[in-house]
Amino acid sequence: MKWKIADLRTCLSIISAVIMLAGLGSAAYLYQAAENHSADILGYDIEGNSAYPIRPEDSKKYLRDLESISGKAGVVADDLRRRFAGLWQGKSLALMIAGISILVSFAFFYAANHLPSRLKPDDQSEAGRNEAGSGKQAGRSS
Repeated sequence: MKWKIADLRTCLSIISAVIMLAGLGSAAYLYQAAENHSADILGYDIEGNSAYPIRPEDSKKYLRDLESISGKAGVVADDLRRRFAGLWQGKSLALMIAGISILVSFAFFYAANHLPSRLKPDDQSEAGRNEAGSGKQAGRSS
């Protein structure tokens, strides 16, 4: 039984390492290949040494129209929807993949290191019980 637990630990550790390497490798590739430009940018607002993109949904007219149609809750829901959709593209996608792979890899590593362990194989522990049991029985019969 001890060998099965050791094999399970080894297997879980290998799975943890593979997930970590594959996840971080793909995240690094995506981060390098990602471009942060969008087709819906109207132009750029330059202030000082920084350039900020101008999108149609950032205009006051868009926000005013959206608020008149659906109220403040619609404006907040639209903002949350756009932020959530932004997580799954470009460099933020690479960061999400890296974070998820680290968490899943840590879960497998934690499971591998917290399996119940046995100090003695079953055969030795049973032999010790039999010797102790025979001594007690011999003492009772005398």
